[in-house]
Amino acid sequence: MEIQKIKWGIIGLGNIANQFAADLQLLEDAELVAVASRNSDNANEFARKYNCAKAYNSYDALFADANVDIIYIATPHNSHAELSVKALENGKHVLCEKPIALSYNDAVRMIEASKKHNKFFMEAFWTRFIPSVQDALSKVKKEEIGAVNYIKADFAFIGNETEGSRLFNKNNGGGALFDIGVYPLFLSYIMLGIPKEIIAKSILHKNDIDLQTSMILQYDDAQAVLHASIVSESDMKATISGTKGRIELSAPWFMANGYSIFKDEKETSFSLPNLGKGYSYEAIECHNCIRNNQIESKLWSHQNSLDLSKMVEEIKNQIGLEF
Repeated sequence: MEIQKIKWGIIGLGNIANQFAADLQLLEDAELVAVASRNSDNANEFARKYNCAKAYNSYDALFADANVDIIYIATPHNSHAELSVKALENGKHVLCEKPIALSYNDAVRMIEASKKHNKFFMEAFWTRFIPSVQDALSKVKKEEIGAVNYIKADFAFIGNETEGSRLFNKNNGGGALFDIGVYPLFLSYIMLGIPKEIIAKSILHKNDIDLQTSMILQYDDAQAVLHASIVSESDMKATISGTKGRIELSAPWFMANGYSIFKDEKETSFSLPNLGKGYSYEAIECHNCIRNNQIESKLWSHQNSLDLSKMVEEIKNQIGLEF
């Protein structure tokens, strides 16, 4: 029996789109049928690289392509909301790169469009779907390390502040919080839920984006100490500590290929290599949801995205970020 393939389109053809397209090729039931960039040469080159039939030089042309089932939106953060809504209005399912949007109101608008047009929409929080994170979360839920009372997670690297760098570009929604701070926040959220209080402090760039941001999340019986930086490095391990032991996700934790449990003075290690870079798992989730006529994932739901967006908005306001 021939596999009914899910046909993908990609808009925004930068680094992350390349990694995603490479991982899509590992899935038998996925086919990349169209890509779009405002630069024709980029679109043509990307299409050639991934054996894709159509390359458009406008996003609207891809939205209008009847052969496309789902669109992966990998453009800069500031355009996520507008393009997701437009794709949904054109009857396409959408996987939108994180962060979902630069404001909570925009995130709400995107979710509403998914419901209105009855099309699948998911924020591309790929880390949620990798085996190590799924496995560690299930062990936390079974209380294998007792009740979680402390999380330490960071995401930090030295970014290259060159001319036109998206990361340092305020207009594109650059800075540490929105680009990478969402990862440690996400980990705390899936393990502990919505905090009672968030305290955040940043060091800002001359153009007012945050270069580094440190966050303390206060829960009834737990705290998370989180950090994001585009001007320094860290070990990028994540620790989830409980009353009976701790879990360490191996570095870099957001794409961990294993983890260890430390309990009763002994270490037990689990090796869970990712398929490709790890983007394949979120694509598989999209396929499953579309085939089951779901407009959202149970693992990373519309509400999950809204909750996280609200937490990010709170930090954005505390540190004085304005886009």
